[in-house]
Amino acid sequence: MCGIAGFIGNGDVALLGEMTDALRHRGPDARGLWWDAERRIGLGHRRLSIVDLESGDQPMWSADGELAVVFNGEIYDSMALRAQLEERGHRFVSHHSDTEVLLHGYREWGDDFVERLNGMWAFALFDKRRGRLLLSRDRFGKKPLYYSMQRGTFAFGSELKALLRHPDVEAVISRPALRKYFAYGYIPAPHSLYAGVHKLPAGCNLSLELAGGEPKISRYWEFTLEPFDHTPPRAEEQWGEQLVELLDAAVSRRLISDVPLGVFLSGGIDSSAVAGLAARHLPPGELRTFAVGFREASFDESIHAERAAAHVGSRHRCATLSPDAALEVLPEILAGLDEPMGDSSLLPTWLLCREARREVRVALGGDGADELFAGYDPFRALRLAETYDRVLPRRVHQAIRLLAARLPTSHRNISFDFKVKRALAGLSYPSRMWNPVWMGPLEPGQIEELFAEPVDPEELYSEAIECWERCAGESPVDRTLQFFTRLYLENGILAKVDRASMLHGLEVRSPFLDIELVDFVRRIPHRYKLRGGETKYLLKRALEPLLPREILYRKKKGFGVPVGRWFKDGQLGWDTGPAAAGFHAGFRERLLAEHRSGRADHRLYLWSQWLLDHMPIDHA
Repeated sequence: MCGIAGFIGNGDVALLGEMTDALRHRGPDARGLWWDAERRIGLGHRRLSIVDLESGDQPMWSADGELAVVFNGEIYDSMALRAQLEERGHRFVSHHSDTEVLLHGYREWGDDFVERLNGMWAFALFDKRRGRLLLSRDRFGKKPLYYSMQRGTFAFGSELKALLRHPDVEAVISRPALRKYFAYGYIPAPHSLYAGVHKLPAGCNLSLELAGGEPKISRYWEFTLEPFDHTPPRAEEQWGEQLVELLDAAVSRRLISDVPLGVFLSGGIDSSAVAGLAARHLPPGELRTFAVGFREASFDESIHAERAAAHVGSRHRCATLSPDAALEVLPEILAGLDEPMGDSSLLPTWLLCREARREVRVALGGDGADELFAGYDPFRALRLAETYDRVLPRRVHQAIRLLAARLPTSHRNISFDFKVKRALAGLSYPSRMWNPVWMGPLEPGQIEELFAEPVDPEELYSEAIECWERCAGESPVDRTLQFFTRLYLENGILAKVDRASMLHGLEVRSPFLDIELVDFVRRIPHRYKLRGGETKYLLKRALEPLLPREILYRKKKGFGVPVGRWFKDGQLGWDTGPAAAGFHAGFRERLLAEHRSGRADHRLYLWSQWLLDHMPIDHA
């Protein structure tokens, strides 16, 4: 795992070095720079050495000096691709570098070679002969990639902080992006915090001719649900066996490393499955697992993690934290962010990565399973939501919300009143907006008040609406699967894990997002994922030979922290930063007062606002 940066246009090698060094935390082991003053192009790289420690430095060049690449990621099928390329006459210099496979793959198959990759990546490849730069981002967006075309300069980098070192990239905060931040809790691609700076969407390539012209973006892959045409007689058994086989192969591929490796283990289904399968491929007692716990019982999962660790036979490490200890590290976390993330689980994720990095450089996690197998609470609410929306007139919805608002407010993790109030908020809108309203910090009317300007809900939720309406299936379960897998996973979950891990120089791998596994799971009909209110139905049944029932069927808790109580008790202070300019101060103060008095639970908004206010944001 690494950091990449570069530009075409104004600048020199010293500037390239500054951009690259802004990513030192992503790659503390080595720095590589290449600058061509005649063509005015530079490529920079910070390396976290994981595979082929001796011969994997970058930028990496082809033997004839015609192709160069800077790469952030891991290609898990690189050895198989290397064998295919060698059969076609390609000669490799490195021992087993996956980076070199990119150079030969591009030469053999052109831009389409990315469709053959099984892994996670963000790379920039320079074709000197054609005078062309190619950028690519993996199918799910596990690795970040920002770019900007301003003042005649094209710049790119793994993080915003690298781009903002270039004087041609202006740091003007985008109000449309901020509106979407308060609508979703994250800023969805292609938007970024700054106007004129964009995220390359997952599953996309970008090409740019050095001779001039605008960047051209092409999509090479998109997650789609395409259920099997035929359901076999023993579908549950047959598909369950195939599912475990594919997951086992995905875990095995991600155990390849030249440095120490471990597994995140919360004690839930997903991480326990990864740990259990990893233990099969390692000598007894070699597997290391990591968890964090909290003193507040409703947020603590450490006992479940310990039971899972005992079951798989791992060497387990768990750090139990008090609220004060967790709050103490917030300034350090904020200093490392360059774009706000409204998911408060960023804090325990950062702490988990810190603990793991003390022993390993690579960790496997369970990300992606909730999205692929309908594991979130909103899936359980869909059937009731359909009935509610169909039977009750729209004019009655507001009255029911007012009644629900009288429920006593609890700041426990995923409390009953929290779920009821969030569900009713979403049901006040058309079905295509249910998911973002259920998950987001603020509703459209509240965003209008915060920004003191009109808001168009169709534009505000345009990404979510597109996921809903472009779904081939008519079922709200399928539409919700696409929302979580296309939008929430890329911009929320994976962005959070990338930042939390790379701030510690830790590589995190996601077996559930293996493309061979995903291509199988996306064809399983949703009735095998959500059945009678049971989420992840097929996954749980398939894993019964591997994991005990108390792990498979215990109530999902999630990875949260008690931010609601922190705001109520005044443990989180309230002041404003540069990004808050133009917000309606009265709205902010009113919601904080309602929260502290117990009249309402505004934890999602308050955390999102607090994070934005306290980030060290560059602002022109």
